[in-house]
Amino acid sequence: MRRGSIVRITIYGVIAGILASLVAVLVPWLPTSASEEMDRIEFTFWFTTVICIAVFAIVAAVIVYSVLKFRAHPDDDRDGPPIHGHTALEIYWTAIPAVLVTAISVVSAIVLAKNDDAGPNPLRIAVTAQQFAWKFEYPGDDPVTSGTLVLPLKESVKLTLRSLDVIHAFWIPEMGQKSDAVPGVETTLVLTPTRIGSYSLVCAELCGLGHALMRARVRVVERAEYEAFLAREAEGGGQDENDGEAVFASAGCGGCHAFEPAGTDAEVGPALDDVAARAEATGLAPDDFIRQSIVDPNALLASGYQPDVMPTTYESSLSDEQLDALVQYLGGNK
Repeated sequence: MRRGSIVRITIYGVIAGILASLVAVLVPWLPTSASEEMDRIEFTFWFTTVICIAVFAIVAAVIVYSVLKFRAHPDDDRDGPPIHGHTALEIYWTAIPAVLVTAISVVSAIVLAKNDDAGPNPLRIAVTAQQFAWKFEYPGDDPVTSGTLVLPLKESVKLTLRSLDVIHAFWIPEMGQKSDAVPGVETTLVLTPTRIGSYSLVCAELCGLGHALMRARVRVVERAEYEAFLAREAEGGGQDENDGEAVFASAGCGGCHAFEPAGTDAEVGPALDDVAARAEATGLAPDDFIRQSIVDPNALLASGYQPDVMPTTYESSLSDEQLDALVQYLGGNK
């Protein structure tokens, strides 16, 4: 190949590389990292991206050069000259990609192993998923349950995930790690927060009509504030089993139902502001109607709504006290 051709290919490659780099750098593809695990994921992302940009630049340069150099004139109908393959070139374009793919695989394997290593003494939090809410149980002499996930800064946390109904997926975008919560199987996830703030936990697995609303608040705080949170919750300063509003929120009712006292406006299920009138139509007392609708939602199905949408697990996932409080709250007797 002549020197002039090499120069032109190099120029085309540099231009293609610059354009691809601008797209990679200027577009915010990833959220701002808030965990050690996300830092490693970002490293893998950019390691792979740099390799892809280099390959793209070379391929784009050769294609552009070939189109400009060897294009046929509109009136040229001749066959191209018969040529034989270049053995050395074929070895290069097979061996080099193999090396690059192997490098990406090695880096990815190391990052996966490190992100799954919680260390010798991690903080353990149990996560329960159900349509359409998250519940968190913190360890201690008096276990604390909350609808908010609170994590201490720069401490390794091992989450144990379980689902009461269908497959859900635990994902905090700023922290990178994601894992499914599978019925009948306990899965784990490791997080090491590095930035104080408030984040959103979302379900990343289509789990039903209320999937898009299955979210929970995540707070990263200093260790002292984390201990204070546990103390408040243990003393009843947080979710109270006799607080129907707290049960309504933690059970995820607002993800499917509109209820003015709770400030929710979802339309997956029927609105809950007129339960007294609906109870009268069935001949049941309001409290009995509400309880029946919670524990056996298919028995008294509202007109226009399909069966098997509302979870049937609340009778087992809510304590008697929580169920009583929720009935009173929905009936306007809190």
